[in-house]
Amino acid sequence: MSAENESKPTPGDAQRSQQNRDARPPQSQHERAEEHHAQGVQAQRDGEIEAIRQHSRQQGAGIEKPPELPPAPPRKALTMVALALLVLLVAGGLTLWNHVGHDRALAKETERDTVPTVAVVYPLAEKPDEDLVLPGSLQAYEESPIYARTSGYLVRWYKDIGSRVGKGELLAKIDTPEVDQELNQTRAARQQVLAQMELAKISADRWENLRKTDSVSAQEADQYVSAYKQSQANLAAADANVRRLEQLEGFKDVYAPFSGVLTRRNVDPGALINAGAGVAGRELFDLARIDPLRVYTSVPQAYARYIKVGAKTAVTLQEFPGQKFFGQVARTAESIDPATRTLLTEVDVPNKDGRLLPGSFGEVHFAVGSGVNKVTIPVNAMLFRAEGSRVAVVSPGGKVQLRPINIGRDYGATLEVLGGVSPTDLVVINPADSLEDGQQVNVAQPPPDRQQPGQSPPPDQKKDQKKDQKKDQQKGSGL
Repeated sequence: MSAENESKPTPGDAQRSQQNRDARPPQSQHERAEEHHAQGVQAQRDGEIEAIRQHSRQQGAGIEKPPELPPAPPRKALTMVALALLVLLVAGGLTLWNHVGHDRALAKETERDTVPTVAVVYPLAEKPDEDLVLPGSLQAYEESPIYARTSGYLVRWYKDIGSRVGKGELLAKIDTPEVDQELNQTRAARQQVLAQMELAKISADRWENLRKTDSVSAQEADQYVSAYKQSQANLAAADANVRRLEQLEGFKDVYAPFSGVLTRRNVDPGALINAGAGVAGRELFDLARIDPLRVYTSVPQAYARYIKVGAKTAVTLQEFPGQKFFGQVARTAESIDPATRTLLTEVDVPNKDGRLLPGSFGEVHFAVGSGVNKVTIPVNAMLFRAEGSRVAVVSPGGKVQLRPINIGRDYGATLEVLGGVSPTDLVVINPADSLEDGQQVNVAQPPPDRQQPGQSPPPDQKKDQKKDQKKDQQKGSGL
């Protein structure tokens, strides 16, 4: 209606248009033609506008107004609003819960990625040995270097290396011209002291007799008596010096201090010999007693309680295959070495025929019974730390435990462990140096749980584990 009113011309507009035409000056014929043409165009436009208006009136009459509904009751409206709000709150809560769950899952995944993953194996239980075999070093029962006690020149030696000598047997002779002349000089000096002592004795006796008749003073008599006593002391000193040089003369002959075998000779005739074992001294011979022989070995702490003094043992050497040389435990250190956790043990082995040579390497066999439980682990499962050898064991909670181990024998690809781990423990192979005690880890491809706690793996599992350990060893060594 407003558009129609705005487009409809008013009487005022027509009057103003007429006044404008009347106020215009007279026009030419051409101008009148143009004005007539413009009026025709304007009339055509007015007709089109009027047709559009008629069409709009017809469409407006065809549209029906929607029926008017009565207003809803107030309680029902509030219920609908509350339901709408509840729906919005539930939707918002679900959306927030989804976001929180996603964040937690992302955090767990991130934390899982930061935990290192390790590969594990079960230790293999071994049958306890009734015979403990340990490496041992054979040494002479007694061994001593022999030095000269006097200085001079070696005249000759009577025994060479490998010679068996008895106690007190002559080994070499030394020429000592300086000691000889010094002994002669000391003996002459003793004679002088002896003559002075005899004169002092005569003078002391004489003055003692004169003192009895009061011919001399007591002071003078005491002086002569004191001179006699001084001469006696000088004679004793001269005698001691003579005996010292006579003993040095006796050291010109070098004798064996005990029965044994000469293992070394370091001098030849004509060599200058200096007395003593100092910087200038030079040992003449090395003498060793080889019957019996001492065999030293270090027994692991786990077997120390089975080593008893007097127990029978056997020693084998590579150069005597199939033969055993029997002996007995002579003594032990009675203390565990804190550096190696071993007990130093000495075994005495008879060697009357001299077949065993000191300095040889052998194996000592101890009968220790079957009370020691042993397992074997791959060699690449061991960790070297400042506090000693360790292995990393994964607990049921997935945390690492660094356990000290007592190593028995080294088989190359595997190690014998006498204590520290059991067949049911999960031992980490190829552990990182940064692995710490109590650190959380993930186990990659855990071995099949085929045994109950406290039981050793079945034979088929042992075969599988041995294959896996061999593969791990080859990977660790770069093969």
